[in-house]
Amino acid sequence: MLIDVRNLYKIYNEGKENEVRALDGVSLQIDRGEFVAIIGASGSGKSTLMNVLGLLDIPTYGEYHLDGEDVTTLTDKQQAHMRNKQIGFIFQGYNLIPALSAWENVELPLIYQGLGIDKREIQVEDALQKVAMFDRSDHKPAEMSGGQQQRVAIARAIATRPPIIMADEPTGALDSKTGRHVLEILHDLHQETGTTVILITHDNSIAATAERVIRISDGHIIYDGTREGAGL
Repeated sequence: MLIDVRNLYKIYNEGKENEVRALDGVSLQIDRGEFVAIIGASGSGKSTLMNVLGLLDIPTYGEYHLDGEDVTTLTDKQQAHMRNKQIGFIFQGYNLIPALSAWENVELPLIYQGLGIDKREIQVEDALQKVAMFDRSDHKPAEMSGGQQQRVAIARAIATRPPIIMADEPTGALDSKTGRHVLEILHDLHQETGTTVILITHDNSIAATAERVIRISDGHIIYDGTREGAGL
C-alpha cells in the first residue's frame, strides 16, 4: 500500500463557535500505480486532502502511512525529505520561478536533492523531452504560453522521478484543447512509468479520465469507486 490514511481530521478553530472541519474522518488507501481523481466543489476539502497527502500540511488527528512510513511521527525536516523523494507537484498556477529558464526551473528540485551535474543534465533533458519542451529550454516563463508553462511545470514534477504525482486543478488556467493535452501527458506518464497520479479537480469531465474516482463533500468521502459507478 503506497498511501494509507485512517480517520483523518483537519480542524480549524477547534472547539470554538467558528470551528471548521475541512476533513472530517477521512479514510482511504491508494495502491502504487493507480490513477485517481479526487473530485469535489470549492470548499469540499479536496485541496486540504491533497495538502495533507502531499505533506504540505499536517492533520489535526488521524493516521497517515506513506510507503509504509508513519509520516505523522516525522519532523518537519524528515517530512520535507520524504516529500522531495516521493512526490512531484503540479499546480493550477504553474508556480514557476520567473527569473529562471525552463531548464533551470526543472533542474531546481534536482539541485535540492543533491544530484551531481551529470545526472541532473540527463534527468532534466529527459523530463523536458517527455513534455515536448526541450526546444524551449532557454525560455523564461514570460516567454511561454500558459500551456507551455504547465508542460514545464509537469517536467519539473517528473524530473526527480517520484513515485507519486499530485496535480491540483492542473488544467484550471488553460483552454480546453490545451487542458486535454496536459491530461494526455499525465496519462502517458502513468502508462509508461507506472507513476501513481492523484488528480484534484472540481470538473466531472476531467475526473472521468481517471480509473478511480473519489468524491468528497463537506470533509467526507461520499463515493470511492469506478468512473462508471460515479456516473461520469
